Amino acid sequence: MFEYLEPDPSDNPGANEGTGSLPLPSGIGGQDKGTRSLKPLTPEKVRHMLYGSLAGIDRTIKILHAIGYADPNDWSDPIPVPPSAEGAIATAAQWMVIMTKTVLLE
Repeated sequence: MFEYLEPDPSDNPGANEGTGSLPLPSGIGGQDKGTRSLKPLTPEKVRHMLYGSLAGIDRTIKILHAIGYADPNDWSDPIPVPPSAEGAIATAAQWMVIMTKTVLLE
């Protein structure tokens, strides 16, 4: 269902001027030229919520772990979605899990 794509060498910032593509982060694809800013990084907390079946939630958590984004133990235990909230989210959403992650912003 999900497919991880390696960065295309043509995605470097110099090759696609004006095409609207985002530059690659420093160090990806051999593009590290020491151009990273020296200003301090600011930590910010981001909350992730997954809604769906237990199988769908479990699979998503495993995918996020496989790509190195989040450890499975960082997520809350599954919580049943209250019946009144089901219509607002989706009829198939029966469970939810929550994770708070600190990300660094430049």
